Amino acid sequence: MKLYYRISLICVLSIGLLLLFNSCQSNKTENALTEGVIEYNAEVVDHNHPMAGLAPSSATVKFKGNLFQLEMSTMGIFNTIFISNPAKKTLSQMVKFMDIKDACIETEADLIAQNKDYELTLTEEKETKKIAGYNCKKMKATLVKDPSVSFDVYYTDELGLDSINNLGPYKSIKGMLMQYRLKKLGLEMCFTATTVKKEEVKDSDFEIPAYYKIVSRSEMEKLFEDIQQ
Repeated sequence: MKLYYRISLICVLSIGLLLLFNSCQSNKTENALTEGVIEYNAEVVDHNHPMAGLAPSSATVKFKGNLFQLEMSTMGIFNTIFISNPAKKTLSQMVKFMDIKDACIETEADLIAQNKDYELTLTEEKETKKIAGYNCKKMKATLVKDPSVSFDVYYTDELGLDSINNLGPYKSIKGMLMQYRLKKLGLEMCFTATTVKKEEVKDSDFEIPAYYKIVSRSEMEKLFEDIQQ
């Protein structure tokens, strides 16, 4: 009989812990803001890069569920938009420059290869701080190809879904990146969030407009090479 009561008690405690865990998980998702707009300061890491002069000083991110759009503009002349869609496992890049309106859709295989070029070792640290009003956790990022290069990354689990970073080098981070670096077509930039607004985001913001010409990655790279000359 005593054994029966002990087994029953263990079962009750196990179920209680499971319910508590699931409750914590659902509360986190329930409380997190999953739709809105974030403004970031943007800064070039290497100011001697040929594209540094065209680099923007700010960026706007729109997010809805696990969909993510990042838009940057330089003096209204050079406009770049990235759209991440983890469900479709695609990353689209749109470039608008003078009469050029090109878009490149990269697949999971393309992204895996690119992430290897910018592969990071991420280490959780105890330090936290508030960025744009949100509690952020600190990670130390180190380049796998060059361990002498490291930088701080901050993210919050109060914004976005756990899968929002699944296509990039920060896929192990389950939350919205609030301070981080990103490298695309050779240009590395640092982004730091300044404001967050809760607002409705249109589904069409995560689609490529029909007036863009779809090009290959090599054609997009050629465009950036021509601009640098």
